[in-house]
Amino acid sequence: MSKATICLWFDKDAREAAEFYAATFPDSAVAAVHNAPADFPGGKQGDELTVEFTVLGINCIGLNGGPIFPHSEAFSFQVATDSQEETDRYWNAIVGNGGAESACGWCKDKWGLNWQITPRVLTEAMAQGGDVARRAFEAMMPMTKIDVAEIEAAVKGE
Repeated sequence: MSKATICLWFDKDAREAAEFYAATFPDSAVAAVHNAPADFPGGKQGDELTVEFTVLGINCIGLNGGPIFPHSEAFSFQVATDSQEETDRYWNAIVGNGGAESACGWCKDKWGLNWQITPRVLTEAMAQGGDVARRAFEAMMPMTKIDVAEIEAAVKGE
């Protein structure tokens, strides 16, 4: 077991979010739900307090702490995809389940958590630097969901 775990603060729906992530992404599961042993500022004894889960193999804890600390773009999961089909599947699952589109491959789920659904062709083009990176970057900038064919064309200079 890893010594590092990401703690994600939710208003009250940590289990619902964890179950959605487990159903959407491979190597993801809900491991345990823990109830509060006593009253706390965001709830009462017996309320669901924490949910242990994994997302794409990353250990997480969802904390039902109330609405005090909403998610922001300062934290996101970046999901590398290998095809347009895989990009579409994750993007559509998140956006189609009450989420929202954003720019450059970013979207937000219905709990406010941010996701970057990023085809490998884009990250590989950026890593090349120079004109290839510039063309891929310029092609990406007006996109919401990343279009793999457009990135591939930009890489080739088309």
